[in-house]
Amino acid sequence: MFTSLTKRLASVLVVLGLSVGGAANAQSPEDLNDLEIAHVAYVADNIDIQYAHLALALSENPNIHEFARTMIRDHEAVNEQALGLLAKLGVEAKDNFLSQKLIADSKGIIDKLTALRGAEFDKAYADNELGYHKAVNGLVEGVFIPNIQNAEVKALFEAGLKIFKAHEKHAQMMVDTLP
Repeated sequence: MFTSLTKRLASVLVVLGLSVGGAANAQSPEDLNDLEIAHVAYVADNIDIQYAHLALALSENPNIHEFARTMIRDHEAVNEQALGLLAKLGVEAKDNFLSQKLIADSKGIIDKLTALRGAEFDKAYADNELGYHKAVNGLVEGVFIPNIQNAEVKALFEAGLKIFKAHEKHAQMMVDTLP
């Protein structure tokens, strides 16, 4: 049941990536400008930080705790770099349909995770982290990075993607080792 939520998030991101929309009112990730892309990434990082705090509160598994602390540390660091770059450029990230969709979907995932305990929570959390990183990494690599116009913003996304691909591998190892 829970993996269906992860699959749904991944499919939503894929469908959004394939839809067509106008540039004036972006309805497709390909249509987002650099400031909108920056906001999606910031929101996605904050969502994963929320999931990690939930894991620290609900799990008793030391491996889950280690992974959650890594998520908090790395996602907060990338967000700090992003905010610093936006300040340097004198611009603000812009809310958009995709960041709003990620927030809305995360609320349901948090509700599902909150209802679980023990090994059931650990498995659901690990599955969600794997699916979430696969979906977001795919969007960043396949859509965002090729469409980012500002070289500094693109470099930040490329550096972040390396970190988040390592997260995906770590999440895969958790999924593989949990009962």
